[in-house]
Amino acid sequence: MVKRVRQVPPARRAKAMRGGTPRPRLTRAARSAWLWLQELGGRTIALLAGAVVVVAAVAVTGYFLSRTETERRLPDTRARSYKDVDACLLTGKDGITAGTTAAAVWQGMQDASLRTHARVSYVPVTGEQSAANAGPYLNGLLQRSCDVVLAAGSPEVEAAERAAPLHRTVDFVLVGDSGSGSGDSGSAQHAGSGKSPANVTFARPGDGLRAEVADAVERQVGARG
Repeated sequence: MVKRVRQVPPARRAKAMRGGTPRPRLTRAARSAWLWLQELGGRTIALLAGAVVVVAAVAVTGYFLSRTETERRLPDTRARSYKDVDACLLTGKDGITAGTTAAAVWQGMQDASLRTHARVSYVPVTGEQSAANAGPYLNGLLQRSCDVVLAAGSPEVEAAERAAPLHRTVDFVLVGDSGSGSGDSGSAQHAGSGKSPANVTFARPGDGLRAEVADAVERQVGARG
């Protein structure tokens, strides 16, 4: 007896293979998910959607914060290293407002800082503009261990000129003529002349004030190494 082997035509074989694809399973899964969502109800779905949004927002925020913190930790290649020398300016109530004498002094100090890497700062005298009121502000600079003290403004210069003989280790650059009425320029030191202490330099207001202050500060900082 000869056993016959039934052959399936190629068209029927392809149809059978298509019937075995995952499409029915995907359809059943989608239908099950839809039924599950219907059972949950609108309120629960809204809560789930809100939770997903919150989680996504937290993830995005954390990502950007981590990038920001990384950027903050990067060293600033433009940062300058400063010498342990401080030049401090005492001004009137207007501070370093543009157009004032103190503004030119401050610019000269910044020029000197670029060349010497000395630290520079300024403090305005508020309230009554008198030497008596400027005294406490000046003492504050001296207590901060300012190595070079500059003063712009008549009350400030007067207070600094009185304090200079008591603080021989501090160099003073005062804007104006010397107290004795000398006509010497700002680059002149009055050491041993009986006019002003050796630690006092006078700088005259005018067009050359910025450069004169820069030279005076640079010289004083250089003398300190």
